[in-house]
Amino acid sequence: MLHKFRTSAIAALLIASTAAAPASAWGQREQDMLKGAAAAAAVGYLLMNSRAKAQQPARSQTGYYQPQTSYRQPQTSYRQPQSSYYPQPSYQQPARYEQPSYGSSDVYSTPAARAFNSYPLSDRRRIQARLSEWGYYNGGIDGSFGPMTYRAVTAFAGDSQGTTELTTVAGAYDFYGRLLR
Repeated sequence: MLHKFRTSAIAALLIASTAAAPASAWGQREQDMLKGAAAAAAVGYLLMNSRAKAQQPARSQTGYYQPQTSYRQPQTSYRQPQSSYYPQPSYQQPARYEQPSYGSSDVYSTPAARAFNSYPLSDRRRIQARLSEWGYYNGGIDGSFGPMTYRAVTAFAGDSQGTTELTTVAGAYDFYGRLLR
């Protein structure tokens, strides 16, 4: 009750101070500014008191304070468990890199391979494309000499003129020259 009286008294004093000022001495702008300042002060005071009242704990009818309940959301954290059920991946590098060997001879060191690799990439792709057109090669047209290219070259040479010309680099050049025509 005393609080309401105090609030009303302050508001009345602010209004009276604006009304008591000599109105004839000020212009309309000055009077309007003073009224706005008084209204802002009164509203600010009322808001401040209402906030203070809201922060006070609630009293029951018996006069005892009732605690206010508040709920706070528990924080959840998502961590990957560090247990033996989730083994960490491991990579072991091989001791040394080795080219695969195919049969008794290594296809990468044959005269056919040396002659094939001496051609420019465009010619090597044309050789593979020709062998593919004729049904001897079914790999990718990438211009690299591997086991599939070796099998296609030897199969085509065996069907056409024999594989004896692939035993020397000069014979392999003649063979690939006929393929590129």
